[in-house]
Amino acid sequence: MTPPPTVAAPPERFNFAQHLLDANAHRPGKAAFVDDTGTVTYGALAERVRRASAALRALGLRREERVLLAMHDCTDWPVAFLGAMHAGLVPVAVNTLLTADDYAYMLEHSRAQALLVSGVLLPTLVAAMTRSDHEVKRTVVSRPVAPLHPAEAEFEAFLAGAEPASRPAPTAADDPAFWLYSSGSTGRPKGTVHSHANPYWTCELYGKAVLGLTEADVCFSAAKLFFAYGLGNALTFPMSVGATTLLMAERPTPDATFRRWRGEVGGATPTVFYGAPTGFAGMLASPVLPKRAEVALRLVSSAGEALPAELGERFQAHFGVPIVDGIGSTELLHIFLSNRPDEVRYGTTGWPVPGYTIELRGDDGRPVADGEPGDLYIQGPSAAMMYWGNRAKTRETFQGGWTKSGDKYVRNADGSFTYSGRSDDMLKVSGIYVSPFEVEATLIQHPAVLEAAVVGVPDAEGLTKTKAYVVLKPGASASEDELKVFVKDRLAPYKYPRIIEFIGELPKTATGKIQRFRLREQPAA
Repeated sequence: MTPPPTVAAPPERFNFAQHLLDANAHRPGKAAFVDDTGTVTYGALAERVRRASAALRALGLRREERVLLAMHDCTDWPVAFLGAMHAGLVPVAVNTLLTADDYAYMLEHSRAQALLVSGVLLPTLVAAMTRSDHEVKRTVVSRPVAPLHPAEAEFEAFLAGAEPASRPAPTAADDPAFWLYSSGSTGRPKGTVHSHANPYWTCELYGKAVLGLTEADVCFSAAKLFFAYGLGNALTFPMSVGATTLLMAERPTPDATFRRWRGEVGGATPTVFYGAPTGFAGMLASPVLPKRAEVALRLVSSAGEALPAELGERFQAHFGVPIVDGIGSTELLHIFLSNRPDEVRYGTTGWPVPGYTIELRGDDGRPVADGEPGDLYIQGPSAAMMYWGNRAKTRETFQGGWTKSGDKYVRNADGSFTYSGRSDDMLKVSGIYVSPFEVEATLIQHPAVLEAAVVGVPDAEGLTKTKAYVVLKPGASASEDELKVFVKDRLAPYKYPRIIEFIGELPKTATGKIQRFRLREQPAA
């Protein structure tokens, strides 16, 4: 493994938005962001960010007040996000797939003073505001699709009405910079508060030192900008090196993804792609899968859930490019445990990212031996400051210098780590831990299986048994007994699923993570 890089800490007075603008001041004509409607150069981006900063300040917003950002990925998104940070405000980037009730909660919880929203999402946000007692000072609409209310401003006009700010707010490296809400697979999502220094560390320790991004790259992320993974992939990482980012507002279906890989939309051909295991499975099963010669990919990253070895091997065999699998979290902002482009061991999540320390602990809080599953704890410089307004969860997750991830892992003899499932998803069958992921990874090796999710269900005596929900590939067939035998032949006998149910689609979060808690809530078949 490469030794830890020597990275200087950011200065005490530090504004991350200005840091990115300064890093690209010498390349004003270079394409920064490309979407379906056009290109924004680094020079134009800097002016627009500074205009957004001044325009938001002109609304009377004060330092550290929140601004809700609900936009589809487009060239206005980085302007809004960085403009708010430049002004010393705190953008709250939210999922664009939520309901009016969800947004009403986030408006009240964040006490956002302004709303930056895509035109197609405006009706849902208006409905949210009618359900909330909280009022915003201004609603600014990107690319409106209908005439605006007098209280609403069009984004371009909002920017044009302000002179570019001459300097950023004098923020500190440890000042709150932005929020990201957790995906909320159970209960209300948690407002995760990150500092101005946190994205600096992820850029330096992972984007540059591990992925090796350069200004020659064109980056394209299936994960959207409002996710921690997507924010690094498509904004902070490429801007930190002067690369170009291709943004896509629509869902990352295989067909939509492939059209951009071929350079058919936007004219920029990606060299770096960031995806998730669910997406890769869908791509490899697609009838329009591109040939190796049709794409220019040099690097492919995966996160969100552990990558099954068989999936990575099939992808690499087809495209000649390995998938670099890693794990990150909203709480750590990006990936802290990862394979490397020059060192990929499929079936593992790789090694600690230099700059981060990993510990696996047992139920007694003590480190476990190699080969034994333990709870994953991380120590690193990009950990969030807190969950806003949730002291109990903050104390549970952020323990001194350590962050508890909620994942179970096993450390291997070579220092790599293998995923064993979520702490609350691990199954104890006949007194022995069973990793749902291990069973799932085995099931999808069957040629008829597209996806699988394994949960524990109680039997008549209240004992836990494993149940697999299986999605078959289009046109494929397999029986329950056939799949049970398939697993028994490859894993220890006690690990095979006692029950298999075939379903058309697995429930997932917007990030593509399987919602096993919803499967556990299913009535017995």
